[in-house]
This record gives sequence, structure tokens and C-alpha cells, in this order.
Amino acid sequence: MPTTAPSPKLSAAFEQGGTPFADATGSDSALRRFLHGLPGVDAVGLEARAASLGTRSIKTTAKAYAIDLAISMIDLTTLEGADTPGKVRALAAKAAHPDPTDRTTPRTAAVCVYPDMAATAVAALAGSGVKVASVATAFPAGRAALDVKLADVRDAVAAGADEIDMVIDRGAFLSGRYLKVYEEILAVKAECARADGPDARLKVIFETGELSTYDNIRRASWLGMLAGADFIKTSTGKVATNATPANTLLMLEAVRDFRAQTGVQIGVKPAGGIRTSKDAVKFLVLVNETAGEDWLDNHWFRFGASSLLNDLLMQRQKLSTGRYSGPDYVTVD
Repeated sequence: MPTTAPSPKLSAAFEQGGTPFADATGSDSALRRFLHGLPGVDAVGLEARAASLGTRSIKTTAKAYAIDLAISMIDLTTLEGADTPGKVRALAAKAAHPDPTDRTTPRTAAVCVYPDMAATAVAALAGSGVKVASVATAFPAGRAALDVKLADVRDAVAAGADEIDMVIDRGAFLSGRYLKVYEEILAVKAECARADGPDARLKVIFETGELSTYDNIRRASWLGMLAGADFIKTSTGKVATNATPANTLLMLEAVRDFRAQTGVQIGVKPAGGIRTSKDAVKFLVLVNETAGEDWLDNHWFRFGASSLLNDLLMQRQKLSTGRYSGPDYVTVD
């Protein structure tokens, strides 16, 4: 069910270079009215549909296709205090050639690192086709002044990051200061611009596990899209509850409805807790059945993960040889 009713005027506004939803974003009160005017989420129905889609059985050729597609959608991630240049270079090598014994294996979509490691990742991945994503804005908590957050983004963009994964101010969002969150996303988006090359794409992380309700996730999705997010992302992977089929389904509905109204396509990135091939395939079914085939591409859908790639590689090997290789077949990240 669409979250709002389609409006031809909004698509026309985009085509003419105008600003759709200008009335909704003109003030804090207007933005609050818009976001709280979105239909409430039927939690029981949402979870039931997510569970139902998760029971779809994918076999043989379709499974092999899904595994390769999932590999190509991974943002291979290391976001630890103990990260070193050597670890980042090793991860970059794995992203570019996930299975050195089988060069038909797709490369991953990106490597995701902290800003101080972005230059190392850029150098290691030069010419590979793998993007460099960098978390920013005082990831993962986002507890810093705006000028500090923007400096974080500038550093990552200057280092050559292709994508920026920012966190919203959950305290501001949960206390109803939606315009503050909106304006912060706008400011970060502006820092993603480059004078001498393509702009960095912006992924906006909601930390859905801290938003408490599905209604809040729906509101955050629309808020992020209104502010110019290129992707909306579930979570940082640093809290107890991260990506789930239900919260991802809700975000997929939001991007589907946003495109129906504006003609603008936004990506979705579930992150944290997706560890097995079976999990990944379930999410791909959600994408296909909710947003549609247009999102079955790594330009529009990503997995934020570290261990997921290993299981996908083992399942891929099993499909090609008929034997399960076990964990020694893949590198330990």
C-alpha cells in the first residue's frame, strides 16, 4: 500500500527544475505536519508480509544468479578502532577479487571504511571498479557539532571517497526537531559536491534500532529522501537491532512511493546482521516483490556487511563443485 497518494504535479516540478514538497520543508511545523500526516504503519501486516516473502524458495540457476547478484551488492566493511592500512589493503584486494581461484566471481560494490582510511582504500582499489565508501558525521553516534561533522565529510571526499555514509542526529529526530535533521542532511549533501569530478553519493543512516517504531522509520525515510539522500540505510551495525526484513521492507515501500510521486529513484542499504546467503536471498526477494526489478542492481541496493561475503563464496563454490568447502576456503576478515 502506498504511503501517500501519487501526485503528477510533483513529477512535473522535478522536470522543470523546481523543488517538490517545498511547502512541507519550509518550516519545522510544516515538516512535522507532513511527516506525521503519513499513514500509520500496520506493524502486524508489515511483519507478516516480510515473513511470507522470506519463505520463497530459490533453487539451482536462480540461486546461483542471486548469489552472484548479492556479492555484487556488498559494501565490504571494516569499521573498527584496530583498523590498519594493511587490513584495509587486504580487504580491498578481497573486494576486487573475492575468490582468487575463480575470476568469474563478481567483485563487490564497494569497500566501506573510516575517513582516515579512505585514501588507503582509494589507492588500493584504483582501476578495479570497486567504489570507496566512507562513514562520516561522527559515526556511529553522530554526537558532534555540525562543523565537526562537515569537516569529517570534507576529509573523506578530499581523500577520494565515492560515497559518504552519514548518520542522522537521532536525538533531534526523536525529540521532533525534524528541520534540524533535514538541514543537516542538506549541509552534508552540499559537502559531497566536487568541482573536478562526480559528486560523492550520499547514504543516510537512520539507526532503525534506535527509532523505536515503524512509524518513525517511515518518517525518517521520507525525511532523508526529501533532503536529497541518494540512499537510505537502516543502521550502523553498532547497535543490538540492525537490518531486519520488516524495516527494510518498509524502506523499500518508501522509495517505491517516492519515485511514483517524483520520478526520482533512491537506493536502499540494509546493514548489520545479514550474515548468510539465505539471509541475503530473502532480502533480494523483498526488493523484487516490493520495489521491483529496477532496484535489483548495486547502483540502487547494497548490503552493508563483513562476514556475508564469506558465506556467499562458500555457497557459490558448493553450487559449482557439489562440495561444501568449509570456512578454510575463504579468508578471515
